Amino acid sequence: METQIKDIVEQAEKKLPSGNGTMYSRREGIQSLSVSPLQDYIPIVGEEKIEKLEKLAHKLRGVKILEVNSTGTGGGVAEMLYSQVPFLNALGLEDEWKVMRGTEPFFRVTKTIHNLLQGKKGILTLDMTRTYYNTLKENADLYSKDFRDYEPDIVIVHDPQPLGLARYLKKKGQKWLWRFHIDVDVETLEANPALWEFITFWANFYDAAIFSGVHYVVDCWPLQKYIIPPFIDPLSNKNKELTQNEITPVLEKYEIDQNIPILAQIGRFDPWKGIDLTIHAYRIARNEEKCQLIIAGNMATDDPEGEIVFTQICEKTKDDPDIHIIKLSNDREVNALEVNALQRAARVILQPSIKEGFGLVITEAMWKRKPVITREVGAIPIQVTSGETGFFVTSAKKAARKIIYLLRNPKEAELVGEKAHEYVRQHFLMPDRVADYLRIANYFVRGKLDTDSIISYHPWFKISKRKG
Repeated sequence: METQIKDIVEQAEKKLPSGNGTMYSRREGIQSLSVSPLQDYIPIVGEEKIEKLEKLAHKLRGVKILEVNSTGTGGGVAEMLYSQVPFLNALGLEDEWKVMRGTEPFFRVTKTIHNLLQGKKGILTLDMTRTYYNTLKENADLYSKDFRDYEPDIVIVHDPQPLGLARYLKKKGQKWLWRFHIDVDVETLEANPALWEFITFWANFYDAAIFSGVHYVVDCWPLQKYIIPPFIDPLSNKNKELTQNEITPVLEKYEIDQNIPILAQIGRFDPWKGIDLTIHAYRIARNEEKCQLIIAGNMATDDPEGEIVFTQICEKTKDDPDIHIIKLSNDREVNALEVNALQRAARVILQPSIKEGFGLVITEAMWKRKPVITREVGAIPIQVTSGETGFFVTSAKKAARKIIYLLRNPKEAELVGEKAHEYVRQHFLMPDRVADYLRIANYFVRGKLDTDSIISYHPWFKISKRKG
């Protein structure tokens, strides 16, 4: 595995994004991202689903798509785009990916917006909106020439950071979709009028909004609304099967004893992720069962709070040799292989988030057949049924009791892991969810809404399965 990581690092010397923000573009010859051949997904999702996907893609040949988000490093949005964009290109479509350019003050503002949307107390000041406005205008100017050269038919903008681009760049005939990944509710928006007005102003330039779950839908925005849950690529370096010979070097690199049961929380260093609860639960559990804890994550360029949280956690745990705080590489593929190895080495995965837009790290752990201990917040209940595909807890003490139970009952942990794996296979794999995107694209380009689509704020059922 060390050789494999070395090769990946050497291949990554060409830094992304490019000067104009491009992460992937066949037209520009920037194609460093790749996915497995389409036929390799057939044993996982079935031949029928792949055939339907190919038919959908065929209907859209010649359509140009553009994805825009705020970072190419870290976070679930980038994780999906790493695979989704080359996957769509492999299907014969043209899909490009651009990343915003922003300064630290801009990302402090957008992190504040993110926190306010998730219910944190505070206000959106005039200076903040001015910083946002100026940065969006600078990015629009940066993209304008490239937009003239590419002329996308459909633009998918992810989360609030690049939301304002539609005002400056949208052309006649184009369809702009806003993909909203954040844990938000209408009550939070209504309680903060300045935030409500700010988001609504920019959202009005879009043709539709895409939400991760029914309970996130803000129905009073005058947009068409769709539901598409996030997904993982089961064949990516982060999720593919690994041998013990591939896992062991990663554990040795971070001086982790393979003979002591491992608990792990892996993801961004973020105050919403409930890391304090994980540490407290581990300290209670280890009094009854020998175990060690790994807290691993990396920094995202659009999250200025990451380093602060990382430093705080290191300080809190510095006297405990059985707690391993790991800052993972920002190199995408090195990071992916190491996350995969650490998750597969763990006996139990913890992710007790306070707020969670979806939680792809939970999806990844479930795919690896690991029992996950988490909270019943955000879109996590879309994935986890407590006692079946994972466990919900409300306190460190309850999390500790569940850790002890799972360590003492490995067969039960294995059964939950198997059910979790199957649930992800049925609902949260890339081919299925990319098909949802293509159904929406087909509607906007061809005017036909497929009966397998999931729209508006109805429950998460296909149109064809609804009564009335």
